[in-house]
Amino acid sequence: MSTTRRSLLGTLAAAAALAPRSGVVASGVPSSRCKAIAFDGFAIIDANPVTALVKELFPGSGDQLASLWRSRQFEYTWLRTLSNRYVDFWTVTREALMFAADSLGIELTADARERLMQKHLGLTAWPDALPALRALKGAGIRMRFLANLTAPMLDAVLRNAALATFFEDHLTTDIVRAFKPHPRAYQMAVSAFGCERDEIVFVASAAWDAAGAKWFGYPTFWVNRPAARPETLDATADAEGRDMDDLVRFVLGDRAGG
Repeated sequence: MSTTRRSLLGTLAAAAALAPRSGVVASGVPSSRCKAIAFDGFAIIDANPVTALVKELFPGSGDQLASLWRSRQFEYTWLRTLSNRYVDFWTVTREALMFAADSLGIELTADARERLMQKHLGLTAWPDALPALRALKGAGIRMRFLANLTAPMLDAVLRNAALATFFEDHLTTDIVRAFKPHPRAYQMAVSAFGCERDEIVFVASAAWDAAGAKWFGYPTFWVNRPAARPETLDATADAEGRDMDDLVRFVLGDRAGG
């Protein structure tokens, strides 16, 4: 286990110490009290075009580069938060890309680097996002992003996918200068929505984020598109599914069918 990974677990443990354990819905049971949803960015955003561009630019080594870039991207967010050396997610993403390329001995030209970075501003939503958001908003559920991504990155996706009308103002970690899973990041939704923790469903796209949100005290749903394994920790999502349709069923229960 890397030093960064061990440090992450320490941060998650700190979140657990600060979070109340009451009010969290039982595993697999929809939250009948749900008034609002806080989404991780990648529960909505399809980042596959970035990986596709990596493979196009670096045939033969694209998979390895994309994997290392992605893992180092989040490890840097954890390390910077633990060290109180915050920079925004755009900067972290660029730093992680440069590290990954250098580690693999790949020549990363300035043009290739900028093409990969700018690709993030051309992303759109997963196809299942629009009907799910319509159903949730139709049920009176308030929604925001609670994400590591910068506001311009989130704005670009909502503009590309024509989804801006479904969301209230973003809760980006730039506001509190601490990346998830720091409790300060998760707290933003409580403050912004003006709801109790058990009235806000957090929707994660990664196992570690599901664990962090659950430890903080949110009813948590994991949109587990790649069918990944959960973290081996004493916190798991209340429920998980492969797409946004499963989220709608979790939140709305019998109301999901109209």
